[in-house]
Amino acid sequence: MTPARPHLVWDWNGTLLNDLSLVIDATNVVFASVGGPSVTTDQHRVRFRRPVAEYYADVLGQAVDEEEFGRLDRIFHEAYRSGLTTCELAADARTAMQAWPGGQSLLSMWFHEELVPTVHRFGLTGNFLRVDGLRGGTGGDRKAESLQKHLAELGVDGPSAVLIGDSIDDADAATAVGGRAVLYTGGFTDPARLRASGHPVADTLTEAVQLARSLF
Repeated sequence: MTPARPHLVWDWNGTLLNDLSLVIDATNVVFASVGGPSVTTDQHRVRFRRPVAEYYADVLGQAVDEEEFGRLDRIFHEAYRSGLTTCELAADARTAMQAWPGGQSLLSMWFHEELVPTVHRFGLTGNFLRVDGLRGGTGGDRKAESLQKHLAELGVDGPSAVLIGDSIDDADAATAVGGRAVLYTGGFTDPARLRASGHPVADTLTEAVQLARSLF
């Protein structure tokens, strides 16, 4: 492990990628498939959490076991893929990445084999020392274990890392490895929930990088 220069780990969905509207649409396809209610953007941002199965169970008012979640997760991703070409990066994503002076990497809980070509399509591959997505057939789990593996592959120790993401789970993952987190209000989580977490919160990615730099 190298505790040298601070290292920035970016989240993808809801952070660098502005896909909130698509995620809401795909989530409502899931709920409609089992006769559940639709959620608005604001409702989703207040209630969303990981594991995603718990969020689904909360909205649907019934338990969602592993088998059922696997089925709903496939429905979500089919709907998500169909609209992915409509998504763009967050308005200041490129500027924010350029403002970080050290190493950067990308860690997403989206499927690795789909993440990598999408990052390449946006011309971002060269910005990152490493890009990691979910390796497995079902998504929705927490991020802490993935972050630990990600940093180990990079040779970065936890206290040298700062994660910029849009969810409480991002902050929990950073805390679990002894790192820091800056939370971004433009993604999947209600800003009031982010501010209540006690972690630094930014309304733009450029501001998030400024806050991240101030943590070391």
